[in-house]
Amino acid sequence: LFIPNLKEGTIYKYMIADKNQKIFMKSDPFAFYSEVRPNTASIVYDPFKTFPWDDKKWLEKREKDNLYNKPISIYELHLGSWKRNYNRGEGPEDGREFLNYREIAEKLVPYILETGFTHIEILPLTEHPLDTSWGYQGVGYFSITSRYGTPEDFKYLINECHKAGIGVILDWVPGHFCKDAHGLYRFDGTPLFEYENEILGENPTWGTANFDFTKPFVRNFLLSSATFLFEHFHIDGIRADAVSNLLYLEYGREKTGLKNSLGGDAKLEAIDFLRTLNETIFKLYKNPLMIAEEATSWPLVTAPTYKGGLGFNYKWNMGWMNDMLKYMSYTPCERDKNHNLLTFSIMYAFSENFILALSHDEVVHGKKSLLDKMSGDYIQKFDSLRMFYGFMFGHPGKKLLFMGGEFGQFIEWRYYEELEWKLLKYPQHDSLKTYISKLNEFYKSEPALWGK
Repeated sequence: LFIPNLKEGTIYKYMIADKNQKIFMKSDPFAFYSEVRPNTASIVYDPFKTFPWDDKKWLEKREKDNLYNKPISIYELHLGSWKRNYNRGEGPEDGREFLNYREIAEKLVPYILETGFTHIEILPLTEHPLDTSWGYQGVGYFSITSRYGTPEDFKYLINECHKAGIGVILDWVPGHFCKDAHGLYRFDGTPLFEYENEILGENPTWGTANFDFTKPFVRNFLLSSATFLFEHFHIDGIRADAVSNLLYLEYGREKTGLKNSLGGDAKLEAIDFLRTLNETIFKLYKNPLMIAEEATSWPLVTAPTYKGGLGFNYKWNMGWMNDMLKYMSYTPCERDKNHNLLTFSIMYAFSENFILALSHDEVVHGKKSLLDKMSGDYIQKFDSLRMFYGFMFGHPGKKLLFMGGEFGQFIEWRYYEELEWKLLKYPQHDSLKTYISKLNEFYKSEPALWGK
């Protein structure tokens, strides 16, 4: 159906009838804008309208940068809970729950400059129906979430970051998608975007559906989404979420006996997609950051595809993170028996291009905040956390810290409220933030910590 002369802002859905005339009301998988949840319609929107970009100097500098011989310190954040449109415990000032992308820019850019991080990494902004998923269960792979404003508002945020010399990385989820009725799941009444084999198509770990990479249109859909983000929003990189889920047929599930055509556990079609994704992005854009969240010992994640690698240029070091958080939970009297946790990472520190990630996943679901993971009393926890951060910045690998960790938030991250900014009134928390700023300053000025 073609309807001429629709005005920008018109809401719409697809009404799809299957072979049995059962009706499905679906959002547009290629929509450029969507209604604010809980509404689920797509919105007519022109993504190609002129935007006054002012980041030419940044983009030219990025093209010349050698990312491997450069300090990279990333501040990971969730836009909906970094700061909100109200103070903790109070209602919204003007009825809005969230800050707009432009309002976030005015607050975030000075804060990143103050604390000294080189990049921000934002939890997924592709449109998603449920706040609880933090954006990791999406429906709109071309639609930047309307929770915080329009695509132009988001461009403003990126533009302001670039003008200030701050890189922007987006989390992106190529493996699976949510099963909400208006989304991609059984789009025409049949397994379309997902595998027809339910064992492959269903993702019991997250209650989602897995993309079927044997289908050319699924591969093209995701490749187009990734290039769209680089092209239209000038992002500097993508962190591909849950890459391990793409690499293995039986990852995160009961043993089912699934085997590939070679008799192994590797998901060959998904591996081929990841290689194609990285080859495409590196061909189209100079010096992007293509980061894998990969939690296994899969080899050559950050090796070029022509050498048999997956083609990413960085990988999160999950082993270092797990070992170090366990080590720091021990009392000083226990640590001398567990120094292997401290030293083992150097055995493989140069096997991949690693990012030492203390991410959002480590401060939720009863795992405690970073500060509360430390052993000892109130003062000792701060002492231990400063020591840990110092060790982290001296260890080989780029750095990543989730919001709140820079000033020692005591409670776990809560996606439904802003950080405990009031803690900065207290000397221990404020001095920890200053310490992080000084660490970043020292890290960036000392080539021995990042040079090749």
